[in-house]
Amino acid sequence: MTDPDLDVAVLGAGLAGLRAAELLVDAGLSVRVFEARDRVGGRTLSEDWHGARVDLGGQWLGPAQTRVAALAARLKIDTFATHVAGDRLVDLDGALTRERSAGRWPTLSQIAEKLGKRYVDALAARVPVDDPRGAPDAARLDATALAQWRDRMLPHDGLRQLFDVSVKTVFGAEAHSLSVLYFLWYLQTGGGYGAHVDVTGGAQERRFVAGAQALSLGLAAKLGARVVTGSPVQALDHDATGVWVTSATGRVRARAAVCAMPPGLVAKLAVTPGLPTSRARTLARMPMGATVKVIARYERTFWRERGLSGEAVSGAGPVSYCVDNSSADGQHAMLLGFVVGRDAVDWSALDAATQRARVLAQFGRWFGDEATRPMAFRAHDWADDAWAGGCPVSNPAPGVLTAEGPRLAEPVGRIFWAGTETATVWTGYLEGALESAERASGEVLTCLGARDAPR
Repeated sequence: MTDPDLDVAVLGAGLAGLRAAELLVDAGLSVRVFEARDRVGGRTLSEDWHGARVDLGGQWLGPAQTRVAALAARLKIDTFATHVAGDRLVDLDGALTRERSAGRWPTLSQIAEKLGKRYVDALAARVPVDDPRGAPDAARLDATALAQWRDRMLPHDGLRQLFDVSVKTVFGAEAHSLSVLYFLWYLQTGGGYGAHVDVTGGAQERRFVAGAQALSLGLAAKLGARVVTGSPVQALDHDATGVWVTSATGRVRARAAVCAMPPGLVAKLAVTPGLPTSRARTLARMPMGATVKVIARYERTFWRERGLSGEAVSGAGPVSYCVDNSSADGQHAMLLGFVVGRDAVDWSALDAATQRARVLAQFGRWFGDEATRPMAFRAHDWADDAWAGGCPVSNPAPGVLTAEGPRLAEPVGRIFWAGTETATVWTGYLEGALESAERASGEVLTCLGARDAPR
């Protein structure tokens, strides 16, 4: 390739793509970022809604997610603690139970839940994050659906329902569609079961005052005109000298490309020569999770007045999990519900009035009649986003992980791969997106003979 238009083309202006671009620019390379949407941020989306800043996509930060914390500090994005004071509600088999908050004597289900987490963590610790195929009995675990394992390991139906709530909320998928090996590996990338599902000490501990999309907006502001929105990439042609990128805004030549797109979109991308057969098969068997976020705003946080934290879990649906989503200053009282897995798939068949009525009926059951009369209500279905196809993460079907292993991140010629699904630290989270950007940018710099990427 002679006289390339730029050093590196980055496909996707989510957090992974933007951070990779920043690292490459800081290393002195010419970079252009192609984004299909008219905005940056990928699966984060923060909007002003009736005077409040709300997150319609990823929104939390945990204490072990150091890359995200460092980026937020550098961009001067303030965070605040997720509200947890008060009791949580557990709604199983038609029985609504109020569980005492941390620091008080726990109920039986809380004890069982903690014991279950310890057992799962012990199993997950045996799965190497850099290559899950090295786990004991990996092939059998990958061929076993998580639902089968759940039924053998959990003797009580209520515990199974609690387990399913956590699985659907974390993965956006039902237990029957995930393998045991993938489940354990995914948990291990974030430090265990509790780290994924807990608020205090876990991945949901803090929120961003300006919304999680502020991270991407800050990076995009630094990159400036290098970020081109409204420019979906249609094709990649590559050889030993570089990559030709064909997008809605034209065709450019680059010495290398970083693809930071969700696996489902990569599968639809015209790549010439084509991707390795095993890689193509894997991409075709990694459906995106199904998630709808529903938010109701009220005049005041009346649930707090009743000693409730706003947290509720339900085995019935449509809302599987609910949390207090009020603003940092407490001026905007909100409840946030997750409609996930099969319930999210069924959601699209309902009209808006029915969707609203079913959610508010659940909120009313949990928090009283006042919860059925919000000042405002909205729902965001990530299946409607053509450039995501769902949320929060693409999940390999049973058997896929041992067939492809960690090779999803391996370069194909001069095409390099980023995105949270390619991470080995906090896969599926903002932290994973940043970790993948560091790896991919480092690979590009090594390939092009440039200096090491700054950290």
